[in-house]
Amino acid sequence: MKAFLYLGAACAAIGMTVAASAQFSGREDPMPVTQPKMPTDYWAPKPTNPTAYAAPNKVHWKLSEILAAHKGQSDWVQPIVRNPEQDGDYVSLGTGKKTKAKFYPDDRVMFIVWDGSVKVTIDGVEPFTATKGFMVSVPFRHIYSVENVGAKPALWFEVRQAGSAPLYPASETPDPFAGKTYVKVTGNPGPSKDRDTNPIWVDFFKTIAVGDKPYNGKFVWDDHFTSNILRGPKADAVPPDTNKGHFHTDWTEFWFIMEGKIGYKIEGFPYFVSEPGDIVTAAKGRWHRAGNDPSAPMSTRIPINPRPVILHNFEPAH
Repeated sequence: MKAFLYLGAACAAIGMTVAASAQFSGREDPMPVTQPKMPTDYWAPKPTNPTAYAAPNKVHWKLSEILAAHKGQSDWVQPIVRNPEQDGDYVSLGTGKKTKAKFYPDDRVMFIVWDGSVKVTIDGVEPFTATKGFMVSVPFRHIYSVENVGAKPALWFEVRQAGSAPLYPASETPDPFAGKTYVKVTGNPGPSKDRDTNPIWVDFFKTIAVGDKPYNGKFVWDDHFTSNILRGPKADAVPPDTNKGHFHTDWTEFWFIMEGKIGYKIEGFPYFVSEPGDIVTAAKGRWHRAGNDPSAPMSTRIPINPRPVILHNFEPAH
């Protein structure tokens, strides 16, 4: 294990190599803020009527309400995000339980552990134990499983490609999936080789949430998945509602709240404050802004998007 930020383990076989970076520093591609702006004002298409939130999508999923809805249960899945690009669920796994080994064909799976203790096994990576605040990325075509090794139900928030059915090694019995019939096959290419700047895991509370140190760095980025870590101090004041923020023409954006208090103003909704474990969604085409609320000294949000780097449309300066 290397100091500062452990981001994955070295791998075993050729063709099964995954990222083994020891830290973000010096190994990242440029963040969006380093890229040039559009050279002139332009016309952007915006929905005449704001994009609706179709269930299970909501502007603000409160973790407290999710846990209350599943009180007394140990094994459950709560759908949270459904859009044409990504699905997101809260998952609870009972003590001593283990998921079936599985993998996804062409897109990674990301999850954030929020309670309990789980052993994560990914082919080509040394198994590791993840506790609250661990951010985990499983490259596509890598078989993985999650086992609850703690004394209470484990909880995590999971994001994957929209509508993607898992694949299973021949040793497993596939779970039923609506509209699909599993057949035994062989295939190629094999497990993906992820880019070096994409970590397998990050222990957020031990390596990022240290004192009052701000952080603005990537977690994982590829052509179908982007997620970074935005940590900073409280704002002096809540901006006025006349500050609309920006909107995205084609993509829905959502956030996992890691610490502190994140304030949001999303078109059609009054300003609200989200707390750790909450999920907030800005449906495509809606004006929105996110920022650290004055009520917490340090706050962190994890934005999740389906493309790098999504175009941000702002009102022109007057």
